[in-house]
Amino acid sequence: MAFFPVIMCGGSGTRLWPASRPSRPKQFIALAGNRSLFQDTVERVAGLAAGGGRLIVVGGVAHGEVIADQLSEIGIEAQVLLEPQPRDSAAAMAAAAAWVRRHDPEGVIGFVASDHYIPDATAFRRAVVEATTEARNGRIVTLGVKPTEPSSAYGYVKPTGPGLSAVDSFHEKPDAEAAADFIASGYLWNSGNFIVSAATLTADLEKYAPNVLAAATQALPPATEGASMQTLEDAFLASPKISIDYAVMEHTSKASVLAVDFAWSDLGAWDAIAQSGEGSTGIRILEDAERVLTRAPDGVMVAALGVNDIAIVVEHDAVLVCDINRSQEIKRIVERVRTISPKHLDFAMPAPEGLTEGGRWFANWLRLRALPMWSTVGFGADGGFRESLTLGGQATIGFRRSRVQTRQIYVYSQAGLLGWQGPWRSIVTAALARLRQAYLRPDGASRSLLANDWTVLKDEAALYDQAFVLFALCAAKQAGLEDADLEADAVRLRGHLLAGAMANGAMVEIGDHPYQSNAHMHLFEAALAWSEISEDPAWRAMADRIAGLALSTFIDADGGFLREFFGEDWKPAAGEDGRLVEPGHQFEWAWLLTRYGHLTGDPAILAAARRLYQVGRKGVAHRPPIAVDAMNDDLSLRSRRARLWPQTEWLKAALILAEDAVDAERQTLLDDAAAALRALKLYLTEDGVWRDKRLPSGEFIDEPAPASSFYHIMVAFDQLVRTSQFLDPSSAALDLA
Repeated sequence: MAFFPVIMCGGSGTRLWPASRPSRPKQFIALAGNRSLFQDTVERVAGLAAGGGRLIVVGGVAHGEVIADQLSEIGIEAQVLLEPQPRDSAAAMAAAAAWVRRHDPEGVIGFVASDHYIPDATAFRRAVVEATTEARNGRIVTLGVKPTEPSSAYGYVKPTGPGLSAVDSFHEKPDAEAAADFIASGYLWNSGNFIVSAATLTADLEKYAPNVLAAATQALPPATEGASMQTLEDAFLASPKISIDYAVMEHTSKASVLAVDFAWSDLGAWDAIAQSGEGSTGIRILEDAERVLTRAPDGVMVAALGVNDIAIVVEHDAVLVCDINRSQEIKRIVERVRTISPKHLDFAMPAPEGLTEGGRWFANWLRLRALPMWSTVGFGADGGFRESLTLGGQATIGFRRSRVQTRQIYVYSQAGLLGWQGPWRSIVTAALARLRQAYLRPDGASRSLLANDWTVLKDEAALYDQAFVLFALCAAKQAGLEDADLEADAVRLRGHLLAGAMANGAMVEIGDHPYQSNAHMHLFEAALAWSEISEDPAWRAMADRIAGLALSTFIDADGGFLREFFGEDWKPAAGEDGRLVEPGHQFEWAWLLTRYGHLTGDPAILAAARRLYQVGRKGVAHRPPIAVDAMNDDLSLRSRRARLWPQTEWLKAALILAEDAVDAERQTLLDDAAAALRALKLYLTEDGVWRDKRLPSGEFIDEPAPASSFYHIMVAFDQLVRTSQFLDPSSAALDLA
């Protein structure tokens, strides 16, 4: 019988205006310490799920992103159920109970509020464990806090005895006089935390609120492996808006209360924040002022002179000054704001940059910044490209990799094809000459590494590098470069590669991971590119064999995700290598298989591509959404660092899949594409270079911009051009002219 902590994230915290508003309610704000109340709650209860349970969060769909981001920040995973619209606590709890019953019919649930201040987490957990024993006997146990003072801010519960006992009655928030009488009579504060088995709660909902239970149960999404965030279906909207107190607790004969004496507050108003001793933030100067709570954003100073017992709360668009003892009356201010200036009821949320606007910015950035920068500072008179540029736009001196030379040949060939008016032709011609002279061996394969003076450091030929030789030759030919040997060189290299293929058609890479999917992915990309411009059927045959490997070997048959590394038998590699799932590669293969599916007309190929995209989408985290580096094969996050290139692959895949989609599905994919472009834009600088590695904190590692990223950027822009034209052929061309 496992335990399932359920964190309830409803409520807007009106009495904490102007800091708490609908788009950023109090549970997601750091009101008593460095973490938000929600994060404190997660850390307080997550350990209770050990032994087969799971942490569950129920919140509104508008807050799904912030819930995911705040969970990610503290490194704790949860099952998140999002309400399409709020229907009060009864429906939210019913949905959670339905989820638990589906996974463990005997499971016990601890419903806890997301916005409570409980500094003694150990005492809280101890109380929950004690209450769980009674819950397993069919009782609904609420935690009753021993009052420290008469308060009209809380509801009250009357126990029938000391310790853990049956409930005599519940009472709504009283006035001050009644509150004092309640305390004298042994009443407890009703904390709103409930411990109950899923079966017991379901039975009482069926008896006292069947419409709530029916709507919540029908709204539960299908069970999907690895789906850590799900939105309840529209059936949820049929539930009456009613609290659990009115729906069940006023009627049930199963209510018990456990008296607890740890410090507790719902931090419902500024006086409670002040009493926590941790509520003030920002820079402040107080002269002859006592018991003053001040909160201000970075860069704003608050000064107070000769005042006592007040709260000063500063936001960028509103300032509140109030008598701390009248904090419960802030709702009166909010009602006047609603009449006088409704825009101050919530934070102004600017619309995110759309795909069209972002696409124009992208084109201008490439044309005016990136292409000129890398064709001058990043390219030498000797026909060689620089490995990297500093963020200040200075060339670095070091080794020279084959993959950089070939990727940059693609970039400038594609720039010419898309109308760039810079000297792309002379750049590509000189770069191809250097490729043939310095990199290509007598057998037609490319050496992997040269010194800065062009002497050979590694004569070995990496499969990955050969894929980009093929791709660069194709790009130059497609751009119209007058070079009769381009396809002949490619055919020669293709023959060299196929001669070394294994019996199953796979090819072996050099280095620590000889059996991998990644090098095949880029060979697939090159073969598809050549098959689009060449009459040679061997290119299509090469694409066919790699697509077959992807479906039979690289993509997990059950999970639909692509693995990275394998053993000699082409089964998943042992250990963590075999479990690695990279979101960026899910997107990249989804993009390639969609192109291949368009070529073959095979719906199974397109279905596999869509499934890969959904897997990759599980690797989009943080706020704003960004594709992270790595997951495990159970689709949990392995690394929350985020490099540049997965953003481009997310963008490409969303765009090409949108071409096949219709109506709401198409719009969702286009919204994804816009989000991916916004994520990519975070990495790009106004000087035409880029940052490569973003930490979970949002900071970037300070290092030179790798030239190899330009390939990813240009392929993404090319797909944006193609999709824009596909969706609206009459629109102005998006190009680099």
